[in-house]
Amino acid sequence: MKRIYLATILLAAILATASCNRQKPTDSHTSGLATIVCDESFANIVEQEIDVFEYTYPQASIVSYYVDETSAIDSLKVGATSLIVASHELPADLTNYLNSHDRRVHSQKIAVDAIAVIANNENPIEELSLAELRDILLGKVTDWNEISPNKSGKITIVFDHQGSGTVKYMKDSLTAGADFADNVLAAKTNKEVFEAVKKRKNALGIIGVTWLNSDLDGTSSDELTIEQKVDRLQRNDTTELAAEDRNKIVKDIKVLGIRRNDNPVAYKPFQYYIYTGDYPLYRSIYAISTAPGGSLPHGFFTFLTGVISQKIILGTGILPANIPLRNVELTQ
Repeated sequence: MKRIYLATILLAAILATASCNRQKPTDSHTSGLATIVCDESFANIVEQEIDVFEYTYPQASIVSYYVDETSAIDSLKVGATSLIVASHELPADLTNYLNSHDRRVHSQKIAVDAIAVIANNENPIEELSLAELRDILLGKVTDWNEISPNKSGKITIVFDHQGSGTVKYMKDSLTAGADFADNVLAAKTNKEVFEAVKKRKNALGIIGVTWLNSDLDGTSSDELTIEQKVDRLQRNDTTELAAEDRNKIVKDIKVLGIRRNDNPVAYKPFQYYIYTGDYPLYRSIYAISTAPGGSLPHGFFTFLTGVISQKIILGTGILPANIPLRNVELTQ
């Protein structure tokens, strides 16, 4: 897997330019070199997509850069890349700007993701309401004792990155755009969020659900080779396509149930509850391209919106955008 985490989009552009100067196969929609820039919370999805695409088209090389979502969108705007994955469509003014500069925007919803709330295993908390989560983010609730009898102490919240799509989602959906409290911290990656929660009894982590095992119980399946994965995809078998990294990480933390304020029942982010909307913290994932037809970036964009890609997404534990309901199962 070619995961490249960069502090600035400028470095991504420099590395992409350097890569383009090397000898590569003739560029077409299934060969050559292309870059894709994504919010880091979608890395587990995108890496699986790249693996299958490159195995299917061995003359193609997709280099992935993982940054915060703001930088991903900026990279598209300045032309450092022609393909990104983000948690929302481009603003209308940016779309109009790109179209007016002969960079036609193609945008397609590819999945419905969820935001998972994780806690340390020693913290007795098992669920939160949306109102409680909002008050924690705004600093109105600062100690676990204010939620329930709990000796975990002062609450610390950890996100993946201050400019990530996860942060934007929580501000848009829970705090009406208000800034978070001082006890809300930003890590650099989702794995660092896990590490912080594992080490701190008082910590609460906010992450994309694709970093978890799809059944959220910590069980581990055997690692599949790329040949086995492609074979299962072709046979419509997505039951064992979850990434090994997530299976290992989720053992060391707990995933909290989240309930709507008017509902006494809390739900965890299973695929079925994402589909029904019972799990309230969900968002869309979009592939966005300005690449011309016939180019490799456009070819990979087309792949991301196709049937095989949707099967890959189904295996990650979230909801593909275009798979019929009969293919979406509740896995517990």
